[in-house]
Amino acid sequence: MARVYNFSAGPSMLPEAVLRRAQAELLDYRGSGQSVMEMSHRSKWFDDIIKSTEAAMRRVLNVPDNYKIGFFQGGATQQFAMVPLNFMTTGAADYIVTGNFSKKAAEEGAKFGEARVVASSKDKNFTCIPDVAAIPYSADASYIHICQNNTIFGTRYVEVPQVAGVPLVADMSSMICSEPVDVTKYGCIYFGVQKNIAPAGMAVAIVREDLLGKAAKGLTPDRIPTMMNYTTLLGSDSMYNTPPCWCIYMTGLVLDWLEHDVGGLAAMQAVNTAKAKVLYDYLDGQDFYHNPVEKRYRSLMNVTFTTPDPELDKAFCAEAAAAGFVNLKGHRLVGGMRASIYNAMPAEGIDKLVAFMEQFRKAHA
Repeated sequence: MARVYNFSAGPSMLPEAVLRRAQAELLDYRGSGQSVMEMSHRSKWFDDIIKSTEAAMRRVLNVPDNYKIGFFQGGATQQFAMVPLNFMTTGAADYIVTGNFSKKAAEEGAKFGEARVVASSKDKNFTCIPDVAAIPYSADASYIHICQNNTIFGTRYVEVPQVAGVPLVADMSSMICSEPVDVTKYGCIYFGVQKNIAPAGMAVAIVREDLLGKAAKGLTPDRIPTMMNYTTLLGSDSMYNTPPCWCIYMTGLVLDWLEHDVGGLAAMQAVNTAKAKVLYDYLDGQDFYHNPVEKRYRSLMNVTFTTPDPELDKAFCAEAAAAGFVNLKGHRLVGGMRASIYNAMPAEGIDKLVAFMEQFRKAHA
């Protein structure tokens, strides 16, 4: 069976070269006589995998030496609780709500202290990002939390908050490694890997060292549950317990692909910008499909659009799937369609999708 063009928001498609490499090593990883899926996490082979994966992430993302990198179970959703447990030292933090996941993060933060929603684009149906320079941040905020790219609504931050003395915490699940990031602007970056990096089952956190060893107001670090404690897990180099071995291995393969096949994140950004331009230019050049996002804040990773009628939306998704363009149905909170065009989506996938969209438009306009 021919491979389809998979526009899923996550778990998403992986680079074909990475899948072929994993396939070639599946039964016998580099002479070990075993698969990475079945080897001990204490073996010399896996020790090399986890160390080389972390080193590759430091190179690709240009992570400074004063930041720790950790590989965790629980996905980004678990990070919604880990962040306030470890960092809400004043009992309060500022949250900017620009979509469903930042809303959930704020709700989780409110279980551990005062999660102040200092700005939101809800009144505009999350079709833009608030002006981060005009937000009245709290003087006693332990951190400022954002979701840098909004998978469901198709928006992204153009600038990020920068407040002296207040760490910025960012969920980068749906945009990590799609473009260069200045890690020094953040106290903590976290992301689920299932959108742009690896199969589902793992989150990565990149934490500035001076933030470690603390706890939410009213707690001491030793009262944080062990598996929710950044200090314990990062201090054990992600090996406190059995880590998500296969996801770590796959992350290493994707990072190697980004570094050596693509040529780094600046090159990846150029590819992604060109891909998104093809789709957005088409959407802007006709009046059958509609993208609701303010142009300045359009995501490069998740492109949302609708036809003139919800029934046509259903027909579009069905006909698209039959033509080999799968997982285009929009999130239930938004409806319509969503094309997630992550790093692994080839440019030809966008070109062929646009050709299909035009064919559908002519048939139904």
